[in-house]
Amino acid sequence: MNFLDDSLLPENQEKLVIQVAPYGPEFLPGDSDDIPVTMDEQVQKAVDCYNAGASVLHVHCREADGKGSKRLSMFNEMLARLRAAVPKMVLQVGGSISFAPESEGAEAKWLNDDTRHMLAELDPKPDQVTIAINTNQMNVCELLTADDVAGTSLALPPYQEAFREMWIPSGPAFVEEHLKRLQAAGIQVHFMLGDAGQLETVERLVRRGVYKGPLVLNWVAIGGGADGPSPYNMMEFIRRVPDGAVLTLEALMRNVLPINTMAIAMGLHVRVGIEDNLWGRKGERITSVQQVEQMVRISRELHREVASGEDAHRIYQIGTQYKTVDETLAKLGWAPNRRPGERGVPLAVPASTKPVRRAA
Repeated sequence: MNFLDDSLLPENQEKLVIQVAPYGPEFLPGDSDDIPVTMDEQVQKAVDCYNAGASVLHVHCREADGKGSKRLSMFNEMLARLRAAVPKMVLQVGGSISFAPESEGAEAKWLNDDTRHMLAELDPKPDQVTIAINTNQMNVCELLTADDVAGTSLALPPYQEAFREMWIPSGPAFVEEHLKRLQAAGIQVHFMLGDAGQLETVERLVRRGVYKGPLVLNWVAIGGGADGPSPYNMMEFIRRVPDGAVLTLEALMRNVLPINTMAIAMGLHVRVGIEDNLWGRKGERITSVQQVEQMVRISRELHREVASGEDAHRIYQIGTQYKTVDETLAKLGWAPNRRPGERGVPLAVPASTKPVRRAA
């Protein structure tokens, strides 16, 4: 991304999109007073976050016993109720979900990655589904301290061991098929990227015509297989992102606030919520709503406007898909593919431009 002399002036920046992840699927209900369990509580949490200033909702869903749901029918119910309760929010379903069969005999019909591809069949369909790129370690415990997990199940050795050994199964065959199904369903892909190498893979997918749509993404600085929250990592990733992309910065625990403050100042977007962070000052809990309110205050102090739900739909270009590889590359701000015989850096040529014959 390029920064001009006036890029840090708020009147030249896009409105701030606040993404909120209030459901905390890695935690148990007893870990925090801010974890909604019943369907009513989960929907109300979305309403409260929207009223506080969030315009994008990262959706997970819990069963009545507090466990994370793997039922497609429950997600459908949740999405239908969210559409009615917060109709202007961008609904973004977490792509880590693997659905389980709900009826006798259904298991035989679901093979390998089909349980994850079912995200493309949600009804009502969400605005977005997130996707990770490249199979990788996801050891969130690598960055966590004893203070971070104090009073939660993640302080227990068996839970820590389970989360320490987590990994993301996101190989080429799965990614290509998932992108195909989500695009066919008219669901926007939200890329969750942990480093520049994963961004390079996305660029290759675009250049090969596997993905043709807006580049809406998070830099996920959670360590353990992804970048850590170093400003050097952050700025290198930002530098590599094309100008036509929409970039949100995402961090872990008490790194969330400083990373997001820098994002707001630079004209980028932010993610908050108890899925990422439980803490305000050291030792003091903070709720998802309070985190949203904090982002609103900081943005206003910097004189940057906060996006409404309608603004978020426009900024994310919800509903937009492109027809060709060339169009996608041009919209995103990447150089075009090399033509046969072309040397040097490929340059985009406007369709209306024709070669001019010069006099000898």
